[in-house]
Amino acid sequence: WIGQELGWRATFLVVSVLGLIALIGSAILVPKNLKQSAPAKITDQLKVLTQPRLLLVYAMTAVGYGGTFVAFTYLAPILEQVSGFASSSIGLIMLVYGVSVAVGNIWGGKLADKMGPVKALQLIFSALALVLLVFTFTAQSQIGAVLTVLIWGAFAFGNVPGLQVYVVQLAEKHTPNAVDVASGLNIAAFNVGIAFGSVVGGVIVEDMALTDTAWIGAAIVVLAFALTRFSGYLDKQAANHLAESQG
Repeated sequence: WIGQELGWRATFLVVSVLGLIALIGSAILVPKNLKQSAPAKITDQLKVLTQPRLLLVYAMTAVGYGGTFVAFTYLAPILEQVSGFASSSIGLIMLVYGVSVAVGNIWGGKLADKMGPVKALQLIFSALALVLLVFTFTAQSQIGAVLTVLIWGAFAFGNVPGLQVYVVQLAEKHTPNAVDVASGLNIAAFNVGIAFGSVVGGVIVEDMALTDTAWIGAAIVVLAFALTRFSGYLDKQAANHLAESQG
């Protein structure tokens, strides 16, 4: 919206100002006496890349995020060419989507704290898949498209806190000397998912309709849901084995 109203240079200026505000806020608000863990050894870092449980969570992250970006990459063309919005309105809709993302991020974190990351992620992934599937049909209507996009934003990024909490929990069990590395690699998995989703979306729109990105994205998110269920099953198995060994 800023780019359309004030020019593309204004977008970079606003991002720079926000970055400066974030830097100042971090310098003032982040405690200076936080404990810093010792730098992980190379061998410990490599263990993260060979730990099956962590690799499973990275797959959940990449696939779950990738499913969203199959459709999100082409959201603007969908809104313009399918829903019939003027190009000048797209930026405002994206702004609304961004607000929804911020709300969803906060809500997702609270949900993960309340239910635990696995249950929260199962709920979020299932809802996200449903929303993407619904968008395949509501994209034809301007009101339906906006309402769906609003809900989509909340679920699309609501999984971020749960995924980060989960990978830290598993890293503390399996690679306790490289928790920071494990957490950082999960951020890399998000970016892999974005790239993967964008590529898949591009392949789809070459031979299919723009709206097909939504239901195919939903199918990919269902895979993330299945991976999450499987990871939760492994957690229960490990807990049962521990209880039996202690009993």
